[in-house]
Amino acid sequence: MARKQERSLLTEVELEFMTVVWDIGGGTVRDILAELNKAQTRAYTSVATVLKIMEQKGFLTSERHDRSLVYRPAVPKDEYQRTTLKDLSSKLFDGAPAALVARLVDDEEVTDDMLESMRALLNERLGDNGR
Repeated sequence: MARKQERSLLTEVELEFMTVVWDIGGGTVRDILAELNKAQTRAYTSVATVLKIMEQKGFLTSERHDRSLVYRPAVPKDEYQRTTLKDLSSKLFDGAPAALVARLVDDEEVTDDMLESMRALLNERLGDNGR
């Protein structure tokens, strides 16, 4: 039996795969391959290998149905986003979320509409809906 590794962050390729699994809710290697191949052609065996590694890391679970394994997310998307953001804030912004937000706000690609959306979220969180 394969030993389960401690969960860490997903690699870029694993995140691409995980995004597909989150979007479709799970599926066989063929199901996931079909979705991935819409953007870039991949080999069945490569996809199967990456999915197995992700299962060993604790990001996916699998269950046998007929002759196929069906992979499902073991980690909800919002939980992974939260964990990744905390890790990023800790490592890159010295654990200061305000520094992360300040950097985001200073990004020239962030539009005024995006900033207004952020303001609305902050106001809601702070209970300042009247402003």
